[in-house]
Amino acid sequence: MEREEFLAAVRRGESVTGSSDGHEWMHLLAEEAQRLTAKLNQAYHTPEEIRQIVSEIIGKPVDESFRLFPPLYTDCGRNLTIGKNVFINSGCHFQDQGGITIEDGCLIGAQVEFATINHDPDPAHRWDNHFAPIHLKKRVWVGSHATILPGVTIGENSIVAAGAVVTKDVPDNVIVAGVPARIIKTIAGETETE
Repeated sequence: MEREEFLAAVRRGESVTGSSDGHEWMHLLAEEAQRLTAKLNQAYHTPEEIRQIVSEIIGKPVDESFRLFPPLYTDCGRNLTIGKNVFINSGCHFQDQGGITIEDGCLIGAQVEFATINHDPDPAHRWDNHFAPIHLKKRVWVGSHATILPGVTIGENSIVAAGAVVTKDVPDNVIVAGVPARIIKTIAGETETE
């Protein structure tokens, strides 16, 4: 199994069993991500240098409008897609092997956790991994210390309150809060003109 084949398989939600070729790819990608995030996190970098290093981490260019306050953590990087005018605050962790898409105009608060992997609940298969992508649609704002769990899509313009744990999809134009997160308010859904 080649790297791109593995990445495509987990984006499709295929499971990876412990001690398999896929499991080995998980570790190899994590080692590469650790090397690159150490480069990002252990020294001061200009915004241009940050964009260059993040482009190396995710394996594709980020837009010049992208902003990040390090440190940033990821255990893969290669299944992370970042749109234009995205801001990511410090200390966020992207467990992106299952795929994370952040569309244009999103704001991510400090120390947000994105988890796209679950271990199998059966103790005999606990080393098996199951993947489900996370998708933030346009202009989502995720507050500090929130956790977004596997398979969640957050609708356009919606806000995830600080500390919320999002376990299911969030519709457009709402605020969710709590553990587990629930809708607490509807907000105006004006969209930008393109």
